[in-house]
Amino acid sequence: MNPPDFPPFDVLLECLDIEALDNDLFLGDPGPGQNRLFGGMVAAQSVMAALRTVPEERAMHSVHAYFLRPGRHDVPLRFVVDRIRDGRTYTTRRVKAHQAGESIFSLEASFATPEDGISHQDEMPTVGPPEEAEDWEDMRVRLSGGSNERRESPVEARVLAPSDAGDTPEARQTLWMRVDGALPDDPHVHTAMLVYMTDRGLLSSLVRRHRGEDGVYMSASLDHTIWIHRVPRFEDWVLYDCTSPVSHGGRGVCLGSMYDRRDGARIATVAQEGLLRLTPR
Repeated sequence: MNPPDFPPFDVLLECLDIEALDNDLFLGDPGPGQNRLFGGMVAAQSVMAALRTVPEERAMHSVHAYFLRPGRHDVPLRFVVDRIRDGRTYTTRRVKAHQAGESIFSLEASFATPEDGISHQDEMPTVGPPEEAEDWEDMRVRLSGGSNERRESPVEARVLAPSDAGDTPEARQTLWMRVDGALPDDPHVHTAMLVYMTDRGLLSSLVRRHRGEDGVYMSASLDHTIWIHRVPRFEDWVLYDCTSPVSHGGRGVCLGSMYDRRDGARIATVAQEGLLRLTPR
């Protein structure tokens, strides 16, 4: 395990460099920490395990995953890859992440050989620049009234203030995000970083809609789906626009759209169902 004062970006890169124990068996370091393991970490490591078994010319275009149990920081992760299909154009892999003898995460991913074809997208939302947005950690400390301490992260996030014209907060959270360092040229690392980043901010759009209700919230990710439209390259800010169109029965759906700041190209579309329970004070 790395010491707590090790730079978070370097810790993340080291954690993504999972160890091959066998052809389809890998070992991962969850990294240092005290609370439950960030879901984006185990998802990114699972993607790295799948990518290690796929031909280099095939890029990941979709992920469908379930968060089964909370992960921990004090026990290594084992990733078992099942080679579902190797076709002429498409490849499918299933990955299960185990910790302390229990399955904590399950993922299916599809990979394809790049090809030319039809192309269109909705325009990137018109928003203010990241330099004018509030730092995520500053916002978190501010909303807690100073009871929370600022945490270091491998990803810098800045929050754009949403519109609150109505009686209730808008179920939207829009972030500018960038990695806090230079990624290697390896496209696998950029793909895993995309997966890591997509688990940030989604549930905030759901929680934000109910922030005015009296009680204590408990939230957790249940499942996570990503469609990757372009091979990601994280060399500048990306915009992550997250909304929650519906919630009921203690669960809510969140949708995310990620764009490249440089040309406005849509990188990925994300969907997640999250658990949100309100406990009276």
